[in-house]
Amino acid sequence: MDALRNVLTRLEKEGAALGHFNVADLVFLKAVFAAAVEIRVPVLVGASEGERDFFGTRQLAAVVNSLREDSDAFVFLNADHTHSLLKAVEAAKAGFDAIVVDFSGLPFEENVSSTKEAVEAIKTINAAILVEGEIGDIGTGSQIHNSVQSEPRALTTPEEAKQFVQSTGVDILAPSVGNMHGMVRSMVQGKTRKRLDIGRITRIKKAAQVFLTLHGGSGTNDEDFQKSIAAGINIIHINTELRVAWRRSLETSLDEEPNQVVPYKILRPVVDSVEEVVRSRLKLFNARRSIEAMFPSNAK
Repeated sequence: MDALRNVLTRLEKEGAALGHFNVADLVFLKAVFAAAVEIRVPVLVGASEGERDFFGTRQLAAVVNSLREDSDAFVFLNADHTHSLLKAVEAAKAGFDAIVVDFSGLPFEENVSSTKEAVEAIKTINAAILVEGEIGDIGTGSQIHNSVQSEPRALTTPEEAKQFVQSTGVDILAPSVGNMHGMVRSMVQGKTRKRLDIGRITRIKKAAQVFLTLHGGSGTNDEDFQKSIAAGINIIHINTELRVAWRRSLETSLDEEPNQVVPYKILRPVVDSVEEVVRSRLKLFNARRSIEAMFPSNAK
């Protein structure tokens, strides 16, 4: 399987982005793999510290490796939002392909020093692991919020992006460009959508000269997604949309069969619902790719 760096480079040339989908259990993982196999595009499976604690860091890596062996899908594994050096090292030793070291809650200089320390430690374990850092404010928690944050959020500037990348040595940068974690209720209802600062993305890409990740992608306007990819976004994170699909489908499954106690019969429709969200997002993020790029074996 191609290294993650090579895949990101290729997708960027093809005008596409790598879809990143968080998993907390086997339901989500089966759904992501199934969509990746069907659409035949690379995908990034992510797990935050909380999700890794629930699944098991080494256990998740082992299951992903097993599923890789049983399919021809290009699936990579990312340790999402890792807030300590200890947890970053744990993920690196477990065999993750990428690690997000998130010290964005600290003052800028402390963020720089902590991120640099993590980059050096991770690269010592495995130089091929791509390390991501984050600057700016994109909120916390992939959940449903009652309202949008009232106080102004700190958006990333091109100057900060350039300084951060040069000082830390990160391979990937996660900026704040109008994105936010989670969704407000009006987004879940389809009444409102997140809007991105496309011009800011363009300027940050030019200044930073590294791969860019869009965190908090759930609930974003589809056209903004496509414009952001053209402006330089390489990875797009989707989590809350999957959780909403999981919750709604599980409630329906339980309501329709109140006496059912066989887990895999209750959860089969839930896998399908989550898979549908992943499938639709993968199609959107790869919409500009040519047929030859998506299906190289059929190319003349």
